[in-house]
Amino acid sequence: MVSDIRKDMPRIGSRKLAKMLTDNKISIGRDALFDILGRNGLLIRRRRNRIKTTQSHHWLRKYRNLTKGMKPIGPNQLWVSDITYIKTIDEVLYLFLITDAYSKKIVGFCLADTLEASNAVIALKMAFKQNQKVSSI
Repeated sequence: MVSDIRKDMPRIGSRKLAKMLTDNKISIGRDALFDILGRNGLLIRRRRNRIKTTQSHHWLRKYRNLTKGMKPIGPNQLWVSDITYIKTIDEVLYLFLITDAYSKKIVGFCLADTLEASNAVIALKMAFKQNQKVSSI
Protein backbone atom coordinates (compact mmCIF):
# COMPACT_ATOMS: atom_id res chain seq x y z
CA MET A 1 0.00 0.00 0.00
CA VAL A 2 2.88 2.39 0.83
CA SER A 3 4.47 1.71 -2.57
CA ASP A 4 1.16 2.51 -4.29
CA ILE A 5 0.84 5.80 -2.40
CA ARG A 6 4.46 6.71 -3.15
CA LYS A 7 3.91 6.16 -6.90
CA ASP A 8 1.59 9.17 -6.88
CA MET A 9 3.43 11.13 -4.18
CA PRO A 10 7.08 10.00 -4.05
CA ARG A 11 8.20 12.49 -1.38
CA ILE A 12 5.30 12.01 1.07
CA GLY A 13 6.55 11.73 4.64
CA SER A 14 5.96 8.96 7.14
CA ARG A 15 3.64 10.98 9.35
CA LYS A 16 1.30 11.72 6.45
CA LEU A 17 1.54 8.08 5.41
CA ALA A 18 0.47 7.03 8.91
CA LYS A 19 -2.56 9.33 8.66
CA MET A 20 -3.46 7.94 5.21
CA LEU A 21 -3.16 4.36 6.43
CA THR A 22 -5.33 5.15 9.46
CA ASP A 23 -7.93 6.67 7.11
CA ASN A 24 -7.85 3.35 5.16
CA LYS A 25 -8.67 1.41 8.35
CA ILE A 26 -5.11 0.17 8.93
CA SER A 27 -4.28 0.66 12.57
CA ILE A 28 -0.58 1.17 13.16
CA GLY A 29 1.34 3.44 15.48
CA ARG A 30 3.71 6.05 14.17
CA ASP A 31 6.83 4.44 15.68
CA ALA A 32 5.88 0.99 14.40
CA LEU A 33 5.35 2.46 10.93
CA PHE A 34 8.78 4.13 11.09
CA ASP A 35 10.34 0.78 12.03
CA ILE A 36 8.60 -1.09 9.20
CA LEU A 37 9.50 1.58 6.63
CA GLY A 38 13.10 1.63 7.84
CA ARG A 39 13.49 -2.17 7.63
CA ASN A 40 12.13 -2.13 4.09
CA GLY A 41 14.15 0.85 2.88
CA LEU A 42 11.10 3.04 2.41
CA LEU A 43 12.05 6.01 4.61
CA ILE A 44 12.47 9.30 2.76
CA ARG A 45 15.51 11.37 3.68
CA ARG A 46 14.98 15.07 4.27
CA ARG A 47 16.36 17.39 1.65
CA ARG A 48 18.62 20.11 2.94
CA ASN A 49 18.31 23.35 1.04
CA ARG A 50 21.71 24.74 1.85
CA ILE A 51 23.42 27.38 -0.12
CA LYS A 52 27.08 26.76 -0.64
CA THR A 53 29.03 29.99 -0.32
CA THR A 54 32.50 28.55 0.20
CA GLN A 55 34.20 26.64 -2.55
CA SER A 56 37.89 26.17 -1.77
CA HIS A 57 38.68 23.67 -4.51
CA HIS A 58 39.18 26.11 -7.37
CA TRP A 59 41.97 27.00 -9.77
CA LEU A 60 42.44 30.51 -8.40
CA ARG A 61 45.36 31.31 -6.11
CA LYS A 62 44.67 30.86 -2.41
CA TYR A 63 46.42 33.35 -0.15
CA ARG A 64 47.66 32.57 3.32
CA ASN A 65 46.26 34.44 6.32
CA LEU A 66 48.56 37.45 6.78
CA THR A 67 46.68 38.67 9.87
CA LYS A 68 46.90 35.52 11.97
CA GLY A 69 47.71 36.52 15.54
CA MET A 70 47.53 40.26 14.74
CA LYS A 71 45.81 42.36 17.41
CA PRO A 72 44.92 45.88 16.27
CA ILE A 73 45.47 48.60 18.88
CA GLY A 74 43.39 51.25 17.12
CA PRO A 75 40.71 51.73 14.47
CA ASN A 76 41.40 51.25 10.73
CA GLN A 77 44.51 49.13 11.24
CA LEU A 78 42.85 45.92 10.15
CA TRP A 79 39.69 45.33 8.18
CA VAL A 80 38.13 41.91 7.81
CA SER A 81 35.53 40.88 5.30
CA ASP A 82 32.74 38.36 5.11
CA ILE A 83 30.04 37.33 2.68
CA THR A 84 26.78 35.95 3.98
CA TYR A 85 23.56 35.04 2.25
CA ILE A 86 20.08 36.27 3.01
CA LYS A 87 17.19 34.08 1.92
CA THR A 88 14.10 36.00 0.81
CA ILE A 89 10.81 34.64 -0.48
CA ASP A 90 11.79 35.09 -4.12
CA GLU A 91 15.58 34.81 -4.20
CA VAL A 92 18.86 34.63 -2.37
CA LEU A 93 20.82 37.84 -1.80
CA TYR A 94 24.46 38.13 -0.79
CA LEU A 95 25.69 40.63 1.78
CA PHE A 96 29.32 41.67 1.43
CA LEU A 97 30.67 43.21 4.66
CA ILE A 98 33.90 45.03 5.53
CA THR A 99 34.35 45.30 9.30
CA ASP A 100 36.94 47.18 11.32
CA ALA A 101 38.59 44.53 13.49
CA TYR A 102 39.31 46.94 16.35
CA SER A 103 35.96 48.71 16.75
CA LYS A 104 33.85 45.86 15.28
CA LYS A 105 31.98 48.47 13.21
CA ILE A 106 30.86 47.79 9.67
CA VAL A 107 32.71 50.29 7.48
CA GLY A 108 31.51 49.04 4.08
CA PHE A 109 28.82 46.83 2.66
CA CYS A 110 27.08 45.79 -0.55
CA LEU A 111 23.87 43.81 -0.97
CA ALA A 112 23.74 41.98 -4.30
CA ASP A 113 22.05 39.08 -6.05
CA THR A 114 25.33 37.50 -7.27
CA LEU A 115 28.65 36.49 -5.75
CA GLU A 116 30.65 38.49 -8.29
CA ALA A 117 33.92 40.03 -7.09
CA SER A 118 32.77 43.47 -8.25
CA ASN A 119 30.31 43.50 -5.33
CA ALA A 120 33.17 43.00 -2.86
CA VAL A 121 34.99 45.90 -4.53
CA ILE A 122 31.91 48.14 -4.01
CA ALA A 123 31.95 47.31 -0.28
CA LEU A 124 35.69 47.99 -0.12
CA LYS A 125 35.34 51.35 -1.89
CA MET A 126 32.63 52.32 0.60
CA ALA A 127 35.00 51.45 3.47
CA PHE A 128 37.76 53.62 1.94
CA LYS A 129 35.37 56.56 1.54
CA GLN A 130 34.23 56.11 5.15
CA ASN A 131 37.85 56.03 6.29
CA GLN A 132 38.67 59.24 4.38
CA LYS A 133 35.76 61.07 6.03
CA VAL A 134 36.89 59.99 9.49
CA SER A 135 40.56 60.86 8.97
CA SER A 136 39.76 64.33 7.59
CA ILE A 137 37.83 65.32 10.75
